Parts: sequence; structure tokens; C-alpha cells
Amino acid sequence: MAISLSKGQKVDLTKTNPGLSKVIVGLGWDTNKYDGGNDFDLDASVFCTNGAGKVNSEKDFIFYNNSQNENGSIVHTGDNRTGEGEGDDEAVKVDLSAVPADVEKIAFCITIHDADARGQNFGQVSNAFVRIVNEATNEEVIRFDLGEDFSVETAVTVGELYRHNGEWKFNAIGSGYKDGLAGLCRDYGLNIA
Repeated sequence: MAISLSKGQKVDLTKTNPGLSKVIVGLGWDTNKYDGGNDFDLDASVFCTNGAGKVNSEKDFIFYNNSQNENGSIVHTGDNRTGEGEGDDEAVKVDLSAVPADVEKIAFCITIHDADARGQNFGQVSNAFVRIVNEATNEEVIRFDLGEDFSVETAVTVGELYRHNGEWKFNAIGSGYKDGLAGLCRDYGLNIA
């Protein structure tokens, strides 16, 4: 049975699930009906950071146009432009045993594409979640439902996998950004034009 987390809660992943190495991180959301007439396109992205919380290079920023890290241990499975339907809208496969040693944290984020131009924000998004699934058994291990805490934000760091004493843990973050992807990139040490 999956562990359901609250914002700020941290939980062991590999210690409580011995032998777990390959996981799927599923991200999902729904958009409210009254959205101003523009389509919503939410995107999942991943920042692989060092102990200081910064990426070492652009290759450590994984999204629909850079679908995997250098050694292929973290793979974005593709862009969903509508968010229609049940279940995960976008997913990232992670082979925990193969993640490079210099990656201490793997942060999972959701941004709204062209949010400013379309007048959109996370106040118009509901039922957002992140879940971790054991790839071998398809069993949901951890789930974090973000709730309705956002109003003007256009990007959210939903959670992160991080190393602690040789084991992987998950931290339910749920932290929003008003300045979207640019704010995320700035905080994770990536310069974007």
C-alpha cells in the first residue's frame, strides 16, 4: 500500500523497500474549466543537483526536449500537451542504482507552458500529484497530493528524491514559483536566455 505524504514530509524509499532500484515518478494534474479559453500545457521537468542544490550542467536539466541525463539513468517519457484522462500525465523513469554519484538530489517540477502570455497559473490547476511506482511490480509506493495551496504560481517543485546514508529518500516539497521555469532554473543554478 502506498504511503500518502503531506507537504514537508520525508520518507525512506529504498530502506523500506529493499531491492527497489527502478522507479517511475508519475506526475498528474487537472485544469479547471474556466481557464480563459486558452489550452493548458503543463510540463514535468527534472533537475539533477549536487549537494548544494545546483545542477552541474545543462545536461542535468531533463524535460521534453532533453529527455534523459548523460548516462540514461533518468528518462522523461514524453510531453503530454493536454493533461486529459486519468492517471499520470507525464512520467520520469529513474534507475536509482545507476544515478551518477555526483547527483545528490533529483527534483521533480511542473511548469505551465506560456503561463504569462496565456494568463494561467496553478490557481486554475487541481488534483496535482506526484507518485512513485515500483517499475518491476507496477505498485505505487509513495504518493503526494499537492492540494489547492497555489494561486499566482506558474511553476511548482513537487518533490525530490535525495541520497541519505547510502539510501534514497523522498521529500514532499510543494513549493511554488511566480516566475515559472525561469525561477526554477535560477534557483537550481541554470542560466537560460
